[in-house]
Amino acid sequence: MALTTRREFVQQTAFAAAALYGCPVEALAEAQRMFETREQKTASFDSAAIRKLASEITGHVITPDASDYESSRLVENRAYDRHPALIVRVANSSDVARVLDFGQKQKLPLAVRSGGHSAAGFGVCDGGVVIDLSGMKRVEVDVGRSVSRAEAGCLGGDVNKATQRFGLATTLGACPTVGIAGLTLGGGEGVLMPKYGTACDNLLSARVVTVDGREVEASQNSNPDLFWAIRGGGGNFGVVTALEYRLHPVSEVLTGALIYPPERIPELLQACVKFMAAAPDEMNGLVLIFPSEHGPTLMMLVDYCGQPGLGNDLLKPLRAPIKPQVDSVKVMSYLEAQSTAFSGPPNASFATDLFLSELIGIGAAVAHRPLPHHRAYGSVHGGSRWLR
Repeated sequence: MALTTRREFVQQTAFAAAALYGCPVEALAEAQRMFETREQKTASFDSAAIRKLASEITGHVITPDASDYESSRLVENRAYDRHPALIVRVANSSDVARVLDFGQKQKLPLAVRSGGHSAAGFGVCDGGVVIDLSGMKRVEVDVGRSVSRAEAGCLGGDVNKATQRFGLATTLGACPTVGIAGLTLGGGEGVLMPKYGTACDNLLSARVVTVDGREVEASQNSNPDLFWAIRGGGGNFGVVTALEYRLHPVSEVLTGALIYPPERIPELLQACVKFMAAAPDEMNGLVLIFPSEHGPTLMMLVDYCGQPGLGNDLLKPLRAPIKPQVDSVKVMSYLEAQSTAFSGPPNASFATDLFLSELIGIGAAVAHRPLPHHRAYGSVHGGSRWLR
Protein backbone atom coordinates (compact mmCIF):
# COMPACT_ATOMS: atom_id res chain seq x y z
CA MET A 1 0.00 0.00 0.00
CA ALA A 2 1.46 3.37 -1.07
CA LEU A 3 1.85 6.00 1.63
CA THR A 4 0.34 9.45 1.08
CA THR A 5 2.50 12.37 2.15
CA ARG A 6 1.09 15.23 4.17
CA ARG A 7 1.42 17.57 1.18
CA GLU A 8 -0.39 15.10 -1.12
CA PHE A 9 -3.15 14.65 1.46
CA VAL A 10 -3.73 18.42 1.72
CA GLN A 11 -3.70 18.76 -2.05
CA GLN A 12 -6.13 15.89 -2.63
CA THR A 13 -8.45 17.13 0.10
CA ALA A 14 -8.52 20.63 -1.41
CA PHE A 15 -9.38 19.27 -4.84
CA ALA A 16 -12.08 17.00 -3.41
CA ALA A 17 -13.63 19.90 -1.51
CA ALA A 18 -13.57 22.08 -4.60
CA ALA A 19 -15.27 19.39 -6.65
CA LEU A 20 -17.85 18.81 -3.93
CA TYR A 21 -18.81 22.48 -3.97
CA GLY A 22 -19.14 22.53 -7.75
CA CYS A 23 -16.07 24.52 -8.71
CA PRO A 24 -15.54 24.77 -12.48
CA VAL A 25 -12.95 22.56 -14.14
CA GLU A 26 -10.87 25.65 -14.94
CA ALA A 27 -10.64 26.52 -11.23
CA LEU A 28 -9.52 22.99 -10.38
CA ALA A 29 -6.91 23.14 -13.11
CA GLU A 30 -5.63 26.48 -11.75
CA ALA A 31 -5.37 24.98 -8.27
CA GLN A 32 -3.41 22.06 -9.69
CA ARG A 33 -0.99 24.46 -11.41
CA MET A 34 -0.61 26.40 -8.14
CA PHE A 35 0.45 23.27 -6.25
CA GLU A 36 2.79 22.18 -9.04
CA THR A 37 4.41 25.64 -9.20
CA ARG A 38 4.97 25.57 -5.44
CA GLU A 39 6.56 22.11 -5.66
CA GLN A 40 8.82 23.20 -8.56
CA LYS A 41 9.86 26.38 -6.71
CA THR A 42 10.78 24.40 -3.62
CA ALA A 43 12.75 21.89 -5.65
CA SER A 44 14.57 24.66 -7.57
CA PHE A 45 16.38 25.99 -4.52
CA ASP A 46 16.42 22.95 -2.26
CA SER A 47 19.66 21.60 -3.66
CA ALA A 48 21.99 24.23 -5.08
CA ALA A 49 20.80 27.37 -3.31
CA ILE A 50 20.55 25.75 0.11
CA ARG A 51 23.98 24.13 -0.20
CA LYS A 52 25.43 27.51 -1.14
CA LEU A 53 23.73 29.22 1.82
CA ALA A 54 24.95 26.51 4.22
CA SER A 55 28.53 26.95 3.00
CA GLU A 56 28.41 30.72 3.55
CA ILE A 57 27.21 30.82 7.16
CA THR A 58 28.56 29.77 10.54
CA GLY A 59 25.17 28.61 11.78
CA HIS A 60 23.04 25.58 11.00
CA VAL A 61 20.58 25.07 8.12
CA ILE A 62 17.57 22.86 8.89
CA THR A 63 15.57 21.45 5.98
CA PRO A 64 12.22 19.60 6.16
CA ASP A 65 13.97 16.24 5.85
CA ALA A 66 16.34 16.93 8.78
CA SER A 67 15.87 14.96 12.00
CA ASP A 68 15.48 18.13 14.07
CA TYR A 69 13.05 19.87 11.70
CA GLU A 70 9.86 18.95 13.58
CA SER A 71 11.14 20.12 16.95
CA SER A 72 12.71 23.23 15.41
CA ARG A 73 9.57 24.44 13.66
CA LEU A 74 7.34 24.30 16.76
CA VAL A 75 6.51 27.49 18.64
CA GLU A 76 5.05 27.98 22.12
CA ASN A 77 1.50 28.65 20.88
CA ARG A 78 0.56 25.31 19.35
CA ALA A 79 -2.43 26.95 17.63
CA TYR A 80 0.10 27.72 14.87
CA ASP A 81 1.20 24.52 13.15
CA ARG A 82 3.28 25.92 10.29
CA HIS A 83 5.85 24.32 8.01
CA PRO A 84 8.65 26.59 6.79
CA ALA A 85 10.67 25.60 3.76
CA LEU A 86 13.86 26.31 5.69
CA ILE A 87 14.96 27.09 9.24
CA VAL A 88 18.35 28.73 9.70
CA ARG A 89 19.79 28.76 13.22
CA VAL A 90 22.11 31.73 12.81
CA ALA A 91 25.28 32.25 14.83
CA ASN A 92 26.01 35.93 14.23
CA SER A 93 24.92 39.08 12.42
CA SER A 94 26.70 38.06 9.22
CA ASP A 95 24.56 34.92 9.09
CA VAL A 96 21.44 37.05 9.46
CA ALA A 97 22.50 39.28 6.55
CA ARG A 98 23.10 36.27 4.30
CA VAL A 99 19.75 34.69 5.16
CA LEU A 100 17.96 37.98 4.46
CA ASP A 101 19.67 38.11 1.07
CA PHE A 102 18.75 34.48 0.39
CA GLY A 103 15.10 35.06 1.25
CA GLN A 104 14.87 38.11 -1.01
CA LYS A 105 16.50 36.39 -3.97
CA GLN A 106 14.21 33.37 -3.59
CA LYS A 107 11.17 35.63 -3.02
CA LEU A 108 10.26 33.77 0.15
CA PRO A 109 8.41 35.04 3.24
CA LEU A 110 10.59 35.50 6.32
CA ALA A 111 9.91 34.95 10.01
CA VAL A 112 12.24 35.81 12.88
CA ARG A 113 12.23 33.79 16.10
CA SER A 114 13.98 34.32 19.40
CA GLY A 115 12.12 32.41 22.14
CA GLY A 116 9.11 31.41 20.02
CA HIS A 117 6.55 32.88 22.44
CA SER A 118 4.78 35.21 19.99
CA ALA A 119 1.08 34.89 20.85
CA ALA A 120 0.27 35.55 17.18
CA GLY A 121 2.68 32.89 15.92
CA PHE A 122 5.00 35.39 14.20
CA GLY A 123 8.06 33.23 14.91
CA VAL A 124 7.23 30.73 12.16
CA CYS A 125 5.78 30.80 8.65
CA ASP A 126 4.49 28.41 5.98
CA GLY A 127 6.72 27.82 2.96
CA GLY A 128 9.25 30.50 3.89
CA VAL A 129 12.46 30.95 5.85
CA VAL A 130 12.70 31.17 9.63
CA ILE A 131 15.67 33.10 11.02
CA ASP A 132 16.18 31.32 14.34
CA LEU A 133 18.22 33.44 16.76
CA SER A 134 18.19 30.88 19.59
CA GLY A 135 21.90 30.10 19.16
CA MET A 136 22.93 33.68 19.93
CA LYS A 137 22.96 33.75 23.75
CA ARG A 138 25.98 35.79 24.85
CA VAL A 139 25.31 38.09 27.86
CA GLU A 140 27.70 40.73 29.22
CA VAL A 141 27.17 42.78 32.40
CA ASP A 142 28.92 46.08 33.00
CA VAL A 143 28.45 46.47 36.77
CA GLY A 144 30.09 49.91 36.90
CA ARG A 145 27.65 51.36 34.37
CA SER A 146 24.67 49.18 35.48
CA VAL A 147 24.23 48.01 31.90
CA SER A 148 23.80 44.59 30.31
CA ARG A 149 24.29 43.65 26.67
CA ALA A 150 22.61 40.48 25.43
CA GLU A 151 22.36 38.78 22.06
CA ALA A 152 18.86 38.49 20.67
CA GLY A 153 18.61 34.72 21.15
CA CYS A 154 18.68 35.08 24.93
CA LEU A 155 15.66 34.23 27.01
CA GLY A 156 14.59 36.28 29.98
CA GLY A 157 16.00 33.62 32.30
CA ASP A 158 19.44 33.86 30.63
CA VAL A 159 19.68 37.59 31.27
CA ASN A 160 18.28 37.35 34.81
CA LYS A 161 20.87 34.72 35.77
CA ALA A 162 23.69 36.92 34.52
CA THR A 163 22.51 40.18 36.10
CA GLN A 164 21.35 38.70 39.40
CA ARG A 165 24.91 37.63 40.19
CA PHE A 166 25.44 41.33 40.89
CA GLY A 167 22.03 42.07 42.45
CA LEU A 168 20.84 43.83 39.28
CA ALA A 169 17.82 43.38 37.00
CA THR A 170 15.78 44.99 34.25
CA THR A 171 12.15 44.56 33.20
CA LEU A 172 11.92 41.31 31.20
CA GLY A 173 8.46 39.84 31.60
CA ALA A 174 7.39 37.19 34.07
CA CYS A 175 8.19 34.02 32.13
CA PRO A 176 11.82 32.83 32.04
CA THR A 177 11.51 31.17 28.62
CA VAL A 178 10.30 34.23 26.68
CA GLY A 179 12.83 35.63 24.22
CA ILE A 180 14.09 39.09 25.15
CA ALA A 181 14.03 40.43 21.58
CA GLY A 182 10.36 39.90 20.81
CA LEU A 183 9.38 40.96 24.31
CA THR A 184 11.36 44.21 24.18
CA LEU A 185 10.42 45.18 20.63
CA GLY A 186 6.76 44.70 21.51
CA GLY A 187 7.01 46.96 24.57
CA GLY A 188 7.79 44.43 27.27
CA GLU A 189 5.59 44.29 30.34
CA GLY A 190 6.97 42.77 33.54
CA VAL A 191 6.68 42.84 37.32
CA LEU A 192 9.25 45.64 37.62
CA MET A 193 7.31 47.86 35.21
CA PRO A 194 5.51 50.12 37.73
CA LYS A 195 8.86 51.06 39.29
CA TYR A 196 11.30 50.94 36.38
CA GLY A 197 9.19 51.05 33.21
CA THR A 198 8.75 48.54 30.40
CA ALA A 199 11.55 46.61 28.73
CA CYS A 200 11.67 49.07 25.83
CA ASP A 201 11.89 51.97 28.33
CA ASN A 202 15.11 50.37 29.60
CA LEU A 203 16.55 49.69 26.15
CA LEU A 204 19.65 51.84 25.62
CA SER A 205 20.67 50.61 22.19
CA ALA A 206 20.24 47.76 19.72
CA ARG A 207 22.23 46.24 16.89
CA VAL A 208 20.03 45.88 13.81
CA VAL A 209 20.64 44.12 10.50
CA THR A 210 18.68 46.04 7.87
CA VAL A 211 17.06 44.53 4.80
CA ASP A 212 20.05 45.47 2.64
CA GLY A 213 22.39 43.51 4.91
CA ARG A 214 23.96 46.43 6.80
CA GLU A 215 24.50 46.15 10.57
CA VAL A 216 23.72 49.45 12.31
CA GLU A 217 23.33 50.68 15.86
CA ALA A 218 20.03 52.18 16.93
CA SER A 219 20.04 54.46 19.98
CA GLN A 220 19.12 57.98 21.02
CA ASN A 221 22.35 59.21 19.40
CA SER A 222 22.66 56.86 16.44
CA ASN A 223 19.80 56.27 14.00
CA PRO A 224 17.29 57.75 16.49
CA ASP A 225 14.32 57.29 14.14
CA LEU A 226 15.04 53.56 13.89
CA PHE A 227 15.51 53.40 17.66
CA TRP A 228 12.09 55.03 18.11
CA ALA A 229 10.49 52.63 15.63
CA ILE A 230 11.78 49.35 17.05
CA ARG A 231 10.55 50.11 20.57
CA GLY A 232 6.98 48.88 20.13
CA GLY A 233 6.52 49.88 16.49
CA GLY A 234 6.06 46.34 15.16
CA GLY A 235 8.16 44.44 12.62
CA ASN A 236 9.76 44.98 9.20
CA PHE A 237 12.45 47.47 10.32
CA GLY A 238 15.22 44.87 10.32
CA VAL A 239 16.46 41.99 12.47
CA VAL A 240 17.71 42.93 15.93
CA THR A 241 20.73 40.86 16.91
CA ALA A 242 21.76 42.42 20.26
CA LEU A 243 20.18 44.64 22.90
CA GLU A 244 21.66 46.83 25.63
CA TYR A 245 19.63 47.46 28.79
CA ARG A 246 19.73 49.77 31.79
CA LEU A 247 19.92 47.76 35.05
CA HIS A 248 18.50 48.50 38.50
CA PRO A 249 19.31 47.22 42.02
CA VAL A 250 16.89 44.33 42.68
CA SER A 251 17.66 41.40 44.99
CA GLU A 252 14.88 40.12 47.27
CA VAL A 253 11.20 40.56 46.40
CA LEU A 254 7.91 39.83 48.14
CA THR A 255 5.91 37.70 45.72
CA GLY A 256 3.13 35.13 45.53
CA ALA A 257 -0.59 34.57 45.00
CA LEU A 258 -3.76 35.35 46.93
CA ILE A 259 -6.71 33.14 45.94
CA TYR A 260 -10.18 34.06 47.15
CA PRO A 261 -13.59 32.36 47.55
CA PRO A 262 -15.53 32.45 44.25
CA GLU A 263 -18.73 34.06 45.52
CA ARG A 264 -17.29 37.53 46.28
CA ILE A 265 -15.69 38.54 42.97
CA PRO A 266 -17.50 41.91 42.55
CA GLU A 267 -16.25 43.39 45.80
CA LEU A 268 -12.84 41.77 45.37
CA LEU A 269 -12.37 43.45 42.00
CA GLN A 270 -13.25 46.81 43.48
CA ALA A 271 -10.89 46.15 46.39
CA CYS A 272 -8.05 45.31 43.97
CA VAL A 273 -8.63 48.51 41.99
CA LYS A 274 -8.65 50.58 45.18
CA PHE A 275 -5.54 48.81 46.47
CA MET A 276 -3.48 49.37 43.33
CA ALA A 277 -4.60 52.98 42.93
CA ALA A 278 -3.02 53.73 46.32
CA ALA A 279 -0.02 51.37 46.03
CA PRO A 280 3.53 52.69 45.55
CA ASP A 281 5.46 52.07 42.35
CA GLU A 282 7.30 49.14 43.95
CA MET A 283 4.04 47.12 43.94
CA ASN A 284 2.85 45.22 40.86
CA GLY A 285 -0.49 43.42 40.83
CA LEU A 286 -2.07 41.01 38.37
CA VAL A 287 -5.68 39.87 38.77
CA LEU A 288 -6.82 36.61 37.20
CA ILE A 289 -10.37 35.26 37.02
CA PHE A 290 -10.57 31.62 36.00
CA PRO A 291 -13.12 28.79 36.05
CA SER A 292 -13.16 26.19 38.82
CA GLU A 293 -15.52 23.45 40.01
CA HIS A 294 -17.00 25.96 42.46
CA GLY A 295 -17.46 28.73 39.91
CA PRO A 296 -15.35 31.70 38.74
CA THR A 297 -12.40 32.20 41.08
CA LEU A 298 -10.28 35.31 41.57
CA MET A 299 -6.54 35.21 42.13
CA MET A 300 -4.24 38.17 42.63
CA LEU A 301 -0.52 37.83 41.95
CA VAL A 302 1.61 40.40 43.74
CA ASP A 303 5.25 41.39 43.35
CA TYR A 304 6.83 43.99 45.59
CA CYS A 305 10.43 45.08 44.96
CA GLY A 306 10.80 47.33 48.02
CA GLN A 307 11.40 46.47 51.68
CA PRO A 308 9.56 43.15 52.33
CA GLY A 309 8.25 44.27 55.75
CA LEU A 310 6.64 47.34 54.25
CA GLY A 311 5.21 45.20 51.46
CA ASN A 312 3.43 42.93 53.95
CA ASP A 313 1.94 45.98 55.65
CA LEU A 314 0.66 47.21 52.30
CA LEU A 315 -1.05 43.86 51.65
CA LYS A 316 -3.22 44.01 54.77
CA PRO A 317 -6.31 45.33 52.88
CA LEU A 318 -6.10 42.25 50.60
CA ARG A 319 -5.98 39.84 53.54
CA ALA A 320 -8.93 41.30 55.47
CA PRO A 321 -11.87 41.61 55.73
CA ILE A 322 -12.00 38.95 52.97
CA LYS A 323 -9.47 36.29 53.91
CA PRO A 324 -7.79 34.48 51.01
CA GLN A 325 -8.28 30.72 50.75
CA VAL A 326 -4.65 30.49 49.64
CA ASP A 327 -1.88 32.92 50.59
CA SER A 328 1.51 31.98 49.13
CA VAL A 329 3.07 35.45 49.31
CA LYS A 330 6.60 35.26 50.72
CA VAL A 331 10.08 36.73 50.40
CA MET A 332 12.44 35.18 47.86
CA SER A 333 15.22 36.21 45.54
CA TYR A 334 14.15 37.97 42.35
CA LEU A 335 15.88 35.24 40.34
CA GLU A 336 13.88 32.51 42.10
CA ALA A 337 10.64 34.44 41.56
CA GLN A 338 11.35 34.90 37.86
CA SER A 339 12.52 31.31 37.38
CA THR A 340 9.20 29.81 38.47
CA ALA A 341 6.63 32.37 37.30
CA PHE A 342 4.24 31.42 34.49
CA SER A 343 6.17 28.30 33.52
CA GLY A 344 4.22 25.47 31.95
CA PRO A 345 4.02 23.20 28.90
CA PRO A 346 3.30 24.65 25.44
CA ASN A 347 -0.38 24.73 24.44
CA ALA A 348 -2.77 26.26 21.95
CA SER A 349 -4.10 29.63 23.07
CA PHE A 350 -5.79 32.83 21.95
CA ALA A 351 -5.15 36.23 23.50
CA THR A 352 -6.78 39.60 23.08
CA ASP A 353 -6.73 42.94 24.88
CA LEU A 354 -9.50 45.26 26.02
CA PHE A 355 -8.97 48.56 27.81
CA LEU A 356 -11.56 49.45 30.41
CA SER A 357 -11.73 53.04 31.56
CA GLU A 358 -14.08 51.97 34.35
CA LEU A 359 -14.56 48.70 36.24
CA ILE A 360 -18.10 49.50 37.40
CA GLY A 361 -20.52 46.62 36.97
CA ILE A 362 -18.10 44.10 35.47
CA GLY A 363 -17.67 42.27 38.75
CA ALA A 364 -21.34 41.30 38.95
CA ALA A 365 -21.32 40.16 35.33
CA VAL A 366 -18.27 37.93 35.86
CA ALA A 367 -19.65 36.49 39.09
CA HIS A 368 -22.90 35.33 37.52
CA ARG A 369 -21.81 34.37 34.03
CA PRO A 370 -20.14 30.96 33.40
CA LEU A 371 -16.59 31.41 32.16
CA PRO A 372 -15.19 29.50 29.17
CA HIS A 373 -12.43 26.99 29.77
CA HIS A 374 -9.69 29.38 28.71
CA ARG A 375 -8.33 31.75 31.32
CA ALA A 376 -9.42 35.38 31.41
CA TYR A 377 -7.21 37.65 33.41
CA GLY A 378 -6.63 41.28 34.17
CA SER A 379 -3.97 43.35 35.84
CA VAL A 380 -4.40 46.55 37.77
CA HIS A 381 -1.25 48.57 38.37
CA GLY A 382 -0.37 52.18 39.01
CA GLY A 383 -4.00 53.25 38.69
CA SER A 384 -4.35 51.72 35.21
CA ARG A 385 -6.98 49.05 34.63
CA TRP A 386 -6.45 46.22 32.20
CA LEU A 387 -8.58 43.20 31.34
CA ARG A 388 -7.09 40.75 28.90
